[in-house]
Amino acid sequence: MIPAELTTPTLTVALLADTDSRWKWGARLAARLGSEVELIGYQLWTHDLPSHRQLLEAGVGPERVRQLGPSGFLEALATDHPDVLIVAAPGGGCQAILQLLATARLEPRPLVLTGYVGVVYENLVDGLLLRAGADLIGANSPADLEQFARVLTSVGAGADALVRTQLPFLEDPAPRTPSARFTVTFAGQPGVPASRAERQYLVQRLADHARRHPERDVLVKLRNLPGEVATHPEPYPYDELIRGLGSQRPANLKVIGGLMSRALSRTDLLVTVSSTAAVEAVHAEVPAAVLTDFGIREALGNTYFLGSGLLASFEELDGGLVPRVDPQWARQRGMRGLSDELPARVAKALAEPRGELRPFYSLANASGFLPRLLAGYGIGPDGRPLPSRANSVLRKAVRSGARGVYRHGTTVIGPALRRLAAL
Repeated sequence: MIPAELTTPTLTVALLADTDSRWKWGARLAARLGSEVELIGYQLWTHDLPSHRQLLEAGVGPERVRQLGPSGFLEALATDHPDVLIVAAPGGGCQAILQLLATARLEPRPLVLTGYVGVVYENLVDGLLLRAGADLIGANSPADLEQFARVLTSVGAGADALVRTQLPFLEDPAPRTPSARFTVTFAGQPGVPASRAERQYLVQRLADHARRHPERDVLVKLRNLPGEVATHPEPYPYDELIRGLGSQRPANLKVIGGLMSRALSRTDLLVTVSSTAAVEAVHAEVPAAVLTDFGIREALGNTYFLGSGLLASFEELDGGLVPRVDPQWARQRGMRGLSDELPARVAKALAEPRGELRPFYSLANASGFLPRLLAGYGIGPDGRPLPSRANSVLRKAVRSGARGVYRHGTTVIGPALRRLAAL
C-alpha cells in the first residue's frame, strides 16, 4: 500500500470548448498540467458537438462531454468542483464566460486558464482584451509574451496573468518512417484560400509538381472527413477537386487523412498556404514551405512567417528548392529549445487564494458592444444567464438545423452538383 503522502493528487480539469481544433488544443493543454489529470468536457452551447472521431483524436472521451447553456454550465461547475477551467473558445466566448463567472462568484471557483489555439497574426488587441481578466493567459512564444504584455500594460490591465507556454500540439515528434521516395505533403486548410478558383489552382500546381517529379510522392493531407463539424467550413474540399482531375491526375498525387504528426513522420517537405502544420514541421525539424503564390497577406495568415526563411513559391519548389528555417526566428516563436512555464505557474496559482474575476471589459468602459456580445451567448448585460424563453428550444433547433443543411449542402449536394456539371 502506497502511503497517502506519497501519492500524486488527481487534478480535475474542466474543458469548455466549441470546435474540433479547440477541443484538441484544450485537451492537450490539460494533459500537460499534471501527471494525474481527470478531464471533464463542457461543449460551448453555441456550436454543435464534433464527431466521436474528432473528440477521440483530440484525446477526449465523448461520454465525458456535456452540452450546456449558461445556467447548466454554472450548475455543472458547482457540482463537479474542477480545480482548473480551460476556456478554449474565441475571444467573444472567453469574454462571455468571464462575465458569467465574475457575476456568479462560485465558492470555491476554478482557476480560469485561456489562451490561443494557434499562432497569433491578426486581431491581437481584440482577442487579448476579450481574454483579459482570466487568472492565467497562455502566450505560446517569447514573441507573443512580449506583444501581449505591451498591449495589456498600455490599457492599464496589467500583465501578471501572462505565462509563457508553447502550443500544445508541439509534442515530441513521431518517429520518422522514411521511404525510398521523397515525400511532399500539402497541408490543406478549410478556409484559406477561400475561392474555388484559388483552390483549383493549388490542386493544379500540386498535380504539375507531381508530373515534374515522378520520383516524388505528393500527398494532400485533408483537414477533416466529409460531414464533420470544423472550426472553419470547407466549401470546396480538396478530395473533390482532385477527383475532378480525372484521367489527368498523376499516379503519385494522393490524398491522406489522419493526424498531422503521423503525416509528418513520412514527410520530406511540408507545403502549406499558412497552416500551423508548418509550425509543427519546424518543431519536428521537417523542412517546410509557406506559399507566396497568393501574395504575402494578413488575410492569408502567411505574414506570421516573415523572417522565417520559409516563404516560397510553387515556381521555386518545382525548381527543387527545399527551404530551411531561420533558427532564431523559430526560437522566438517557441518552436525550439524553450521550456514550458505553464505547469509550474498553474501549480503555484492553485496553492494561493483566488480573488474575484475582474474582466477588463465592463458596462463602464464598453457599454456600446458588451451587452450585444453577451446576448449572443444567452447572457444578460449584468453577467447573469438570460431567463428561459418559450421559443429558445425552437431557436436552437432552427440554428442546429440550419447548420446541418449547410454542412450537407457543402459536403454532399455541392460536390454532387459539381460532378454532374463536369460530365
